[in-house]
Amino acid sequence: MNTRMRRTAVAVAAGAMAVSLAACGSAKESGDKSDTNVVKGNAIKIGLLLPENQTARYEKFDKPLIEKQVADLTGGKGEVVYANAKQDATTQNSQVDTMITNKVNVLIIDAVDSKAIAGAVKRAKDAGIPVVAYDRLAEGPIDAYTSFDNEEVGKVQGKALLEALGDKAKDGQIVMMNGSVTDPNAKLFKQGAHSVLDGKVNVAKEYDTVEWKPENANTNMAAALSAVGKDKIVGVYSANDGMAGGIITALKAAGLTTLPPVTGQDAELAGVQRIVAGEQFMSVYKPYAPEAEAAAKMAVALAKKERIEVVATSKVDSPTTKAVPSVLIPVVSLTKANIKDTVIRDNVYSADEICTDKYAAACATLGLK
Repeated sequence: MNTRMRRTAVAVAAGAMAVSLAACGSAKESGDKSDTNVVKGNAIKIGLLLPENQTARYEKFDKPLIEKQVADLTGGKGEVVYANAKQDATTQNSQVDTMITNKVNVLIIDAVDSKAIAGAVKRAKDAGIPVVAYDRLAEGPIDAYTSFDNEEVGKVQGKALLEALGDKAKDGQIVMMNGSVTDPNAKLFKQGAHSVLDGKVNVAKEYDTVEWKPENANTNMAAALSAVGKDKIVGVYSANDGMAGGIITALKAAGLTTLPPVTGQDAELAGVQRIVAGEQFMSVYKPYAPEAEAAAKMAVALAKKERIEVVATSKVDSPTTKAVPSVLIPVVSLTKANIKDTVIRDNVYSADEICTDKYAAACATLGLK
């Protein structure tokens, strides 16, 4: 495994993660009504279903981090069976059925569509397979959930945009580029952003971007520029980095040489490089290692029919399930000012990876080389 995938050293999240699995093992059994899937020892088979490969994080961070943590927790005896739905909810439902047929002991699911997955979650539960909802709050009888404080993500983005706009916040119009309506996180990002921005900016256009695709964000931004006028747009709220890339491409295509501030999320390498270059104002850095660790710890405990409350110290309600044991990870606003103290310090990217020839001069100005 690449050394960049080493455990993220985020102090506030580390406190939540610093609970050994041995503590889980000493706890009483959870009393799950189904005992058909009890595992002895560490020979655990965990099904991992991730939603898409458009966003770099899933293949680059989440998958290898979960695999490493499961290996660490099981002395190398645990197996992770992986599938990616490539943004297709029907495919993901079929993947759950395949995992049931293959008799995995527990499922970690990052849902393409939180509602559409509910029936598959129930089928897994009926087969005696517990389900950990990962990153997105899947509906159905889930046993555990881990993600980031998603409303806080939107608030962090909104605050950063207001900071960038300063006293010019109401001098023009902003465009809001939200995520996909099939992703429950997108709704929370939007709520958080609106709670900060409403009354302080003028929103000219707002879009829910189909499938989070950068090309759809690009099309939406081009339409907004045509409708509002390129000289009247003073800022853009973008819910993630991929869409920010599409938005910035549209802004440049419209002939803008001085770009309005654009937000983002996920601290993708291309997003970090755009921040270095001054094209994107900020991203939201989400330390994936604590999230992956939480999912792996809960999955291993559930597979062994052990209690997970020592790890999952919070409770979250989904539309279908109340008081789901949960771990929520804090987030960080990533700007030029703290690249060195976040993604570089935590070995997500090296300075050499960020500071390619194209960005060398800007990196030197920021002291990254």
